[in-house]
Amino acid sequence: MSSAPAFTSAAATSLPPLPLVQHDPWLAPYEPVLRRRQARLEARLAEIVDQYGSLSKFATAHQRLGLHYDGRRRGFWYREWAPAAQALSLIGDFNGWDRQATPLAPGADGVWEVFLPDKEYQDRLTHHSLYKVHVVSAHGAQDRLPATLRRAVQNPETHDFAGQIWRPEQAFAWTDQKFRVANAVREPLIYEAHVGMALEEGRVGSYLEFAEQVLPRIEAGGYNCLQLMAVMEHPYYGSFGYHVANFFAVSSRFGTPEELKYLINEAHRRGIAVLLDIVHSHAVKNEAEGLANFDGSGHQYFHEGARGEHPGWDSRLFDYSKPEVQQFLLSNLRYWLEEFHFDGFRFDGVTSMLYHHHGEGVSFGGYESYFGPEVDEDAVLYLQLAATLVREIKRSALLVAEDMSGMPGLCWPIAEGGIGFDYRLAMGIPDYWIKLLKHTRDEDWNLYDLWYVLTNRRDGEKTVAYAESHDQALVGDKTLAQWLFGESIYTHMHHADPDPVAARAVALHKQLRLLTLSLGGEAYLNFIGNEFGHPEWIDFPREGNDWSYQFARRQWSLADNPDLKFQQLLRFDAAMITLARRTHLLAAGPARQLLLDAENEVLVFGRGALVFVFSFHIERSIPDYRFFVPQAGRYRIVLDSDNPEFGGFGRVDDGYEFETFEEDGVNKLSVYATNRTVLVLERVG
Repeated sequence: MSSAPAFTSAAATSLPPLPLVQHDPWLAPYEPVLRRRQARLEARLAEIVDQYGSLSKFATAHQRLGLHYDGRRRGFWYREWAPAAQALSLIGDFNGWDRQATPLAPGADGVWEVFLPDKEYQDRLTHHSLYKVHVVSAHGAQDRLPATLRRAVQNPETHDFAGQIWRPEQAFAWTDQKFRVANAVREPLIYEAHVGMALEEGRVGSYLEFAEQVLPRIEAGGYNCLQLMAVMEHPYYGSFGYHVANFFAVSSRFGTPEELKYLINEAHRRGIAVLLDIVHSHAVKNEAEGLANFDGSGHQYFHEGARGEHPGWDSRLFDYSKPEVQQFLLSNLRYWLEEFHFDGFRFDGVTSMLYHHHGEGVSFGGYESYFGPEVDEDAVLYLQLAATLVREIKRSALLVAEDMSGMPGLCWPIAEGGIGFDYRLAMGIPDYWIKLLKHTRDEDWNLYDLWYVLTNRRDGEKTVAYAESHDQALVGDKTLAQWLFGESIYTHMHHADPDPVAARAVALHKQLRLLTLSLGGEAYLNFIGNEFGHPEWIDFPREGNDWSYQFARRQWSLADNPDLKFQQLLRFDAAMITLARRTHLLAAGPARQLLLDAENEVLVFGRGALVFVFSFHIERSIPDYRFFVPQAGRYRIVLDSDNPEFGGFGRVDDGYEFETFEEDGVNKLSVYATNRTVLVLERVG
């Protein structure tokens, strides 16, 4: 086995190696790149401080641009950055949508503005007034939605979106002043959810309904972190919120800004942190609603030509090198943190941001993949700026990156050579489970492969493990429950039904999820409804399904029915999450393999104070199954997937205490290893 390279780059510069390189000596040849990234960030921060005073003051574009009331001047200012435009005018119901009535004056920095005094507009620019901006460029004229619009509403008849003034008489009264992310979330147990499809009824759910009906379920399940999808306004409901048009607007299809604040405030009251699924990797290409071709240049916010188009997503790609784009996106982060009290972000599409090839059809086989010409260093700089800003605004905020490339240092402090995120998603784990269930018979599972996939992550960089997310639940794919149960999920779900297909599915659903939680990372994620094996995928209303909401909902009644196996799966999920919280399992360091028995398909490992005994054999149950444990003493069962409460067969006495004995000079335990089950043991003395 070859040894790691020496620290050649540090010697050449007479500097001690970066902590990231000290931790991973294989990065030594690329330390100059890491240092260049650091130097570029420092230089950019110095420019920002020189021009604006601080990074947080730089991130205030949303306070200047757009429509704002000026109490001192008594009137509204409207400002818009549109450097290539020839003329701008504000239009709306306040001026009869007259494109000549309210022109803006151009400024030297490409920002156009107009002031609308109360004496003339007090009774016309009011709460709920509708407005747009008319933009004239060398390529024509269009009515557009302002770039930093706070609220967009859709006309139910014409389906046209317009900006809406939102000035309620009473400001929302927050009561979450004592909530602290660091206290509530020791180890993130994340519940990924979409407000609109969270109800059982076939319609769009609201922020208030989610707060009243779904938050109690999340709390009861033991999850301490809610990750909200589709909050930023998007014109097409079926995009799942990933084709954003209005980055500062709360999606009005779910309710008002105050109602979203109520949801977040209520989550905080219940001890649950809230992450925003933020999309800074691309934007919708629509011109009627979004930013595309706003000033007529074709590349105001985005790259020019083919580089500005994402080939797989049919969307526009930001030009992170532009100061104005940096300011726009950083201001967006500050806005969501301050205005809505979000506790951090799950950054969507980070792989697409980091590389010119966007990760499409690329295999990341060596370290050169992360430091060569294919890396978009402008995006790296933006992400470092974003992480720096978030820490300034809310020190304990959580940052999660959706990255499948494995970029070294992505989840490492910037000062030590990293990019500054806290966690990355373990995107390979759900892919592995689906591939395994699709292509491999149960009796042919390779436990060596299984162990490798679930433990293969960068040391020192924290990972969010998940067995499935929204990606696996979308129509065209299948959830784990669908793969496991097949048609029996509709016909054999009564708790007393002995159907062997359903029995196998129940057993494996529990095993796969607990194995992912206990082995796969330092945080865990579940998608709404999957905790009880939701029987259907997600398909939003569209022309192809006659605009049906049949599959854009969650059937909570199945989980609430004590006669069904769904409730048994729900109980198990709550039990494993509660156990992970009580024992601080995810903060306990990596698991230690104690036994891998390929013949009997038994895997035993320890993590923290717990010992996990997984038996994957399809039929073999072994009495007096012996295995090594590091510590002598008495052990008790703290979780048994075979408990009848969880849809098992009750073959083990959960009240029995196991005592170690010495054999072959080591401490051992003996248990009844029943097939397709997992026992979790805790040392009690």
